[in-house]
Amino acid sequence: MTAMSIRALRPVLALVVLAAATAAGITVGVGSAEASAPAVTITSMSGKTYTPKAVNGATDDYHCTLVDPHITKAAYIVSSQFFPNSAEVHHAILSLVTPEQAKTARQADHGGKGWTCFGESALPSGQFSNPFANTGWLTVWVPGQKLDAEPLGTGMLLPAGSLLIEQIHYNLLRGDKPVHASIKLHTVPKSAHLKPLAIQLRLAAPDVPCPAGITGPLCSRPAALADLGKRFGARAVAENQGIEFLCGRNPADPPAGVSTTCVQKAEPGWKILRITPHMHLTGAAMTVTLNPGTPKAKVLVDSPRYNFDNQRFYNLKTPVVTQPGDTIGVTCTYDPKLRQELPQLRKQPARYVIWGDGSSDEMCLAIMQSVPDTPA
Repeated sequence: MTAMSIRALRPVLALVVLAAATAAGITVGVGSAEASAPAVTITSMSGKTYTPKAVNGATDDYHCTLVDPHITKAAYIVSSQFFPNSAEVHHAILSLVTPEQAKTARQADHGGKGWTCFGESALPSGQFSNPFANTGWLTVWVPGQKLDAEPLGTGMLLPAGSLLIEQIHYNLLRGDKPVHASIKLHTVPKSAHLKPLAIQLRLAAPDVPCPAGITGPLCSRPAALADLGKRFGARAVAENQGIEFLCGRNPADPPAGVSTTCVQKAEPGWKILRITPHMHLTGAAMTVTLNPGTPKAKVLVDSPRYNFDNQRFYNLKTPVVTQPGDTIGVTCTYDPKLRQELPQLRKQPARYVIWGDGSSDEMCLAIMQSVPDTPA
């Protein structure tokens, strides 16, 4: 995650909303029509640190917190900056809880203590878990990102009365010291008339065998699935199998190799502006293609030297509008030898690598930002 920005801290977050009419340098992603509108900076910071912890033999901790940004008037997020302040932070996501969902969300949050939230940033009750096609994600942070300005003339809509779910994935392979993370969201009023962005996810299921000559009790897919379930629960196994099915494979016997590809139908009527590739520590390359295997094939993103610690988004030079019948294919390639070379992984047991929430598992996720293809 896909996805995917800002991840959650256990303590109750204090949100300070500061008028920033003079913050001309803050709204980097806005165009001239909205630059004159007063900007607002929402700063989220914890009252105290959160110490990540491992359970069930996992080396990862996903923690969510429900946050009230005190938005009294609808606004657009035009840029964001997440400050992880620790190497333990694997990635971060901020999700929207609409005003209609707010009451239920507060009840499920149990007094603001936060909750464990592997995978999607759903509440403990299961509310607000989003499908892979169109998410409720507002921003996504991955290592290497700094100030993230939205494409010119666009923004993520934040309705009045909304709440936010902050989710942080902590990688305990990097350590387990207390973490004090924060995020700044820079907004302009809805009257700026920006085009509303949406985040859509396209993904494929990795099935990477142990390298030749490497053996171990987790070097079979059934054993890897059982271990995934032990660490993250039955939901993680069902999600893994669901992705295989989504990609047209037999979940009981999917094709294995150092590369994986999945082609899915594209929802028509969206203008794709930006794509962020996301894999984990053994990711080597990703390609995202419109209408692969056809005369209309067009490579949207080619990332031949993926680096987990320096992930980046790709703004399309020419935005692409999806048409009826279009498909989008995602191909990821991995280097399984990195499990024996990287300090974080070489002490981990050899395993058949599959889609999973852990830093020692893998993902193949294209995080696409699009706007409806309608007149301005």
